[in-house]
Amino acid sequence: MVRNVIIVGSGAAGLTAAIYNARANLKPLVIEGMEPGGQLTITTDVENFPGFATPISGPELMTDMRAQAERMGVEFVRGDVASVDLSHRPFTVKLIDQADALEAWALIVATGASAQWLGIPSEDKLRNKGVSACATCDGFFYRGKEVAVVGGGDTALEEALYLAHLTSKVTVIHRRDELRASKVMQERAIAHQKIEFAWNAIVDEVLDVAKDEVTGVRVKDVTTGDKKVIPCSGLFIAIGHTPNTGFLKGQLALDELGYIVTKKSSMATSVEGVFAAGDVQDRIYRQAVTAAGTGCMAAIDAERYLQSVA
Repeated sequence: MVRNVIIVGSGAAGLTAAIYNARANLKPLVIEGMEPGGQLTITTDVENFPGFATPISGPELMTDMRAQAERMGVEFVRGDVASVDLSHRPFTVKLIDQADALEAWALIVATGASAQWLGIPSEDKLRNKGVSACATCDGFFYRGKEVAVVGGGDTALEEALYLAHLTSKVTVIHRRDELRASKVMQERAIAHQKIEFAWNAIVDEVLDVAKDEVTGVRVKDVTTGDKKVIPCSGLFIAIGHTPNTGFLKGQLALDELGYIVTKKSSMATSVEGVFAAGDVQDRIYRQAVTAAGTGCMAAIDAERYLQSVA
């Protein structure tokens, strides 16, 4: 059976695309992965998604979006994609541990991007309890408090500058004695009166797991080995994201970081009939609402494409 459209990914972008394609009577199939819902499923309160007068939890928001898609007749299949063949239509999608390939005349990729973490136990235990990878998402909760940001690139300084407008103090923790960020970002951050720097430092432990909340960060000087505690109520990890595009290499045009390249004013990719939405093609905004918006755009692009080749 060849589907009209297959959507790979079940976060805000994928589910929005599914809702729009279902309303267009395209009977979309969503491959939702073994961990459905995307990054919002590991987010606590969401206060910046339009339509909710009071905060809604990330898992609850994704559960409601999925239920909305199901009500419209969207079909779901659980599994992770092993490979795709975009060299001819219909496109084929193979899932891990499933022998039979799925086929579709159009494909929407909405597999997102995964935040890079430090990889220490205390960070994992306090994730969403004071440890975050998105200042725009969670900075609001730390108004008037002290926070810390890990990283030395543009992303880290953008997070620090954003947080400086909300918090009382931001400490940027960087493993080197100079920043990797662009010159203009460095100048802005260094000049900001609320931003301080912990140079040549790495995070040794996030405190305090016993209290089940962030109370500070113990850092280690990479040159001397000395350790000290930086008091803070929130820790923001800004060492980068990895787009989930490993299964697409050699199939679609990707940028130097692995994000899918889309055409101007469109969600179309380098292969006709294949579209991308959400964080898998967005290296700048990475918000639930922008992911949903591009999911809508990709669905409309796919619908128009199918009409043009019918």
